[in-house]
Amino acid sequence: MSNTGTWMQRVAQDWLVLQLAGASGATALGITTGLQFLPFLLLTPVAGLVADRVPKHRLLQLTNLGMALPAAVLGLLAVTGTAEVWHVYVLALLLGSASAFDAPARQSFVSELVDPVDLTNAVGLNSASFNAARLVGPGLAGLLIAALGGGAVGTGWVILFNAVSYAAPIWSLRHLDVSRIDAAAPADRGPGAIKEGLAYVRARPDLLLMLSMVFFAGTFGLNFQITSALMATEVFDKGPQEFGLLGTFLAIGSLSGALLAARRAVVRQRLVVGSALAFGVSVMLAGLMPTYLTFALLAPVTGLTALTFITAANTYMQLHTDAGVRGRVMALYLMIFMGGTPIGAPIIGWIGHEYGARWTLLGGGLMTIVGVALSAMMYLRLERARRERVTAVAEPAATAPAAF
Repeated sequence: MSNTGTWMQRVAQDWLVLQLAGASGATALGITTGLQFLPFLLLTPVAGLVADRVPKHRLLQLTNLGMALPAAVLGLLAVTGTAEVWHVYVLALLLGSASAFDAPARQSFVSELVDPVDLTNAVGLNSASFNAARLVGPGLAGLLIAALGGGAVGTGWVILFNAVSYAAPIWSLRHLDVSRIDAAAPADRGPGAIKEGLAYVRARPDLLLMLSMVFFAGTFGLNFQITSALMATEVFDKGPQEFGLLGTFLAIGSLSGALLAARRAVVRQRLVVGSALAFGVSVMLAGLMPTYLTFALLAPVTGLTALTFITAANTYMQLHTDAGVRGRVMALYLMIFMGGTPIGAPIIGWIGHEYGARWTLLGGGLMTIVGVALSAMMYLRLERARRERVTAVAEPAATAPAAF
């Protein structure tokens, strides 16, 4: 229920910005998206440490309440006709701040609920649940906004539904059987805990590969709430209903990718690299689609490749990270994945304003492909250096005389 509300608000918030900003809608949309994800860049390292120190089922109740309040305020402002663009900016920033503390706790909580052998399946099913809501939420939001007049007031009622929907996860978390949660020991409260997490990742070329690819895809490719809005309004001249349906078409592929991920027993590096490249290609192809229909029909392919990449990278990070630092490592993962949006979203919005909506997709897909190629080259170089160091240490040990 909460995921459905989240996707409904994403569509409603974007449509509200376009209604309030007028001719500068593309730029305002980029700023709104950037502000909503800016806290992931600034707060996530601290949020990851909090997730390693505080019982996650308690922390998640607080973060869900923290996300419900800004949604309620924005919904009321829109319904009463008093909403302005700066209101959306401020409340998007507050919502993002609560989300920055919610995400690392929620991601690392999965591994406390299931055995390691079931983690790949659990991450896939979690993504399936999220994208099942994505299948319903955007289309439902578009229909409701259109039915309520297509203006700011209609978006307000949709956003208020999202505020109420946070009651569902709060209720669920309060009724978990805490005795069955396999929680790791709390992280040390001494100084240097955040640096410890960074040092752990820095010593792992495979984790650096994941983080680098996630940065390029998240910053330049995964900006659907901007690119879909601009393509629907500026290129295809469509309204809120058709805009919302684009999110539903995208979710068809995302849900398929999540269900396929749930069946996968092993996640290898080549799967992550291959799916990232396929995603970049599909984004570029979307920018070339001549009609709304062809654009919508390609959306499931884009969603499938995006979700395959995201789920594979997420699962790899969790499976190959020690439990004691998992919260901090996943926080770093989310900081790079979602924190890149404040960098990419205003750039994408500016490109859409200056050069047209199609270039937001063409440029984003190209940057993703180039970034993945650079990341793979960096990994091969670091891994070669690591193996040389291991060999250099092992050879003297092998030739040393036996100790008596």
